[in-house]
Amino acid sequence: MDRVKLGVNMNSGGFRMTTVALSALAIGIALPAHAQDASDAATPEDEGIIVTAKRDNQSQVLREGNVGVLGKKAAEDVPFVVKSFNAALVLNQQPQTLGQVLENDPSVRVTNAYGTAAEVFVMRGFPLFADDVAFNGLYGLTPRQLVAPELYEQIQVLNGASAFLNGAAPGGSGIGGSINLVSKRAGVAPLNRMTLNYTGTGHFGGAFDFGRRTGGGEFGVRINGALRRGDVAVNDEYRSATVLGAGFDWSTDRARITLDLAYQRQHVRGLRHKVAITTVIPEVPRGNVNYAQQWQYAIQRDVFGTLAGEFDLTDKVQLYAAFGARDGWEESVAINAVNITNAATGAATGSNAQFTPRTDNNESAQAGIRARANTFGLTHEFNLGGSINWQVNRNAYQRYASYSTNIYNPVAVPRPAENAVRGGDLNDPFPVARSQFRSLFISDTIGALDDRILATIGFRRQTMTVVRYSYVAVGAVPAGTENSRYEESATTPVFGLVVKPVEGLSLYANRIEGLVQGPVAPNQVGVVINANEVFPPYKSTQYELGGKLMIGQMNASLALYQTEQPNAFTRAISPPPTTGPTQVFVLDGIQRNKGLEIGLDGELTKGLRLISGLAINDAKLVRTAGAVNQGNKVPGVPDFTANANLEWDLPFLPDLTLTGRVLHTGRQMVNQANSVELGSWTRFDLGARYVALIGGSPVTFRANVDNVFNRRYWASAFNSFAFDTSLLQGLPRTLKLSATIDF
Repeated sequence: MDRVKLGVNMNSGGFRMTTVALSALAIGIALPAHAQDASDAATPEDEGIIVTAKRDNQSQVLREGNVGVLGKKAAEDVPFVVKSFNAALVLNQQPQTLGQVLENDPSVRVTNAYGTAAEVFVMRGFPLFADDVAFNGLYGLTPRQLVAPELYEQIQVLNGASAFLNGAAPGGSGIGGSINLVSKRAGVAPLNRMTLNYTGTGHFGGAFDFGRRTGGGEFGVRINGALRRGDVAVNDEYRSATVLGAGFDWSTDRARITLDLAYQRQHVRGLRHKVAITTVIPEVPRGNVNYAQQWQYAIQRDVFGTLAGEFDLTDKVQLYAAFGARDGWEESVAINAVNITNAATGAATGSNAQFTPRTDNNESAQAGIRARANTFGLTHEFNLGGSINWQVNRNAYQRYASYSTNIYNPVAVPRPAENAVRGGDLNDPFPVARSQFRSLFISDTIGALDDRILATIGFRRQTMTVVRYSYVAVGAVPAGTENSRYEESATTPVFGLVVKPVEGLSLYANRIEGLVQGPVAPNQVGVVINANEVFPPYKSTQYELGGKLMIGQMNASLALYQTEQPNAFTRAISPPPTTGPTQVFVLDGIQRNKGLEIGLDGELTKGLRLISGLAINDAKLVRTAGAVNQGNKVPGVPDFTANANLEWDLPFLPDLTLTGRVLHTGRQMVNQANSVELGSWTRFDLGARYVALIGGSPVTFRANVDNVFNRRYWASAFNSFAFDTSLLQGLPRTLKLSATIDF
């Protein structure tokens, strides 16, 4: 029997469930409010508890962040766009993935990775893979598919290239921006917090968060975790997540040491795929329909952590070092997309279903020295150091036969038979890739006129070593044999300028580069003349101008940027040879992304807070193979995106806060020929939270409805591979409830 989900129609069981849940929440709110009214008048101490709880509940964008090797900086002091979403926003919006947090940023849009349950973040029109999200400033440690956001105090976003600041991302992405997750740390006041939550239509969970400082405040412990599982708003899409984090810190006048350990386990069954198309965009299915199969699943388990320290040799000289490691295991049976065979009827084929076991063992380290000096009326902040990252990937694969289904009326089928396409050892995967990225960096930030002018100059020398091994035996050569080795180096400079003409205004400019591994010519011996040739790392070049303004409790930012990136393709040899290969693989294409970003956030007036922004994107293919599609727009990059999130503390009922959010994504091309275009979409979310005092402890009740009008829409046409033309459907109306007690 089909399960009835939220958002089908007003008479459905899902709507009745929603009504019951909302009624229960209303009763829960009313009871503590009534209990408070029936008691003696609130004391000043009670009022102080409520005020503190409301303040701690405020969703905020912090205009600061970890700017790579430059360290933690205020946004006004660096020539880059940097911001952080706080943990209160995660509590209030109740997201289940990192991507759902980043929906608050108009410069970021989220799609799914190729062939698995993983998110890809599209920043300034370029992909950032989940593999390349940093943890406490180090690459390779964050879970590589889906990230549960409950463990983190801040989710930091840096817009634009960052090869000097962070080094080259080992997963080969990050040209348009970077993301850093910051673990939670014990505060001055003790913390005892527990949360219960529900997401429609059958997803339940809870979380805890405890923090203490001892030894006169020198030693801190923060332990938090979450467990949730059940069906979400998409029919028969099951998700579960278990996370646990522990943060320890010790500090004195001169030394600071931190140790952070984390565990995450995610399980997704029946993940709704992307929909691959040819030349016609099919009508969007019902919001909750699921065209995945129940035998399709993804499980990942990660244990990761960092150890970091700082030591002040003098008041002006600081040594710092950090080391991190991750042990990851995952297993999945998934396809990339269902392929539409008839857009009118919704008939589709599921092909290339694949079983993939995988393990990862990664380590990352960074160390350096920062020194401040004054010379001839100028200040200097020198930074000298190095970093290294090791990664080992072990995996295997087994393909299955195709099956038929329909995106409007899905057909449940048993798992197809295995076919002959397989690679590696399914029972004990051996290494198929090893990499080592190492670098040295140096920079100087020069300040003049009491640091009202700041100029940053620096460069990083990076060496990438990548070794690949064969999945299958070739003749007498066994599987697991090294079949390619890549070792190349590149230098990535940076120049940035900040000018502060008046208090609260910061103008900036930068020239900075991105860096990714060079491509490998396709293994088409006899067709491509340079088959298997390894190309050196290639760089993108970014130019950016902008400004940041702080007036009272409001922050505004403006950025104008241009990023140019090489692209690789295969082209015909001219004149064509009479014998032998007729194609050559070259790194000769160019993609140029231009854009404007505006951000506005803060407290408009007492009790009214705003997080908003917009981005205008112009991403084009300016040089292509044979000039085909030259000048066309890059697929999957919207021409306009905008967000606004509003929180209002009602003046006549001050313990109640109403929330609303709107997300708009403009039109985007689906293919490189620009013959298929995806229209714009707008989504509205509504919510409320109420703080009550129960037994002397503040309790926060929250109710959110995402996609309140149950809008059907194709959310994204962005794909990481040029051959992949597919659409990602947006989520249906989703009810979220939670209650948090601080005691």
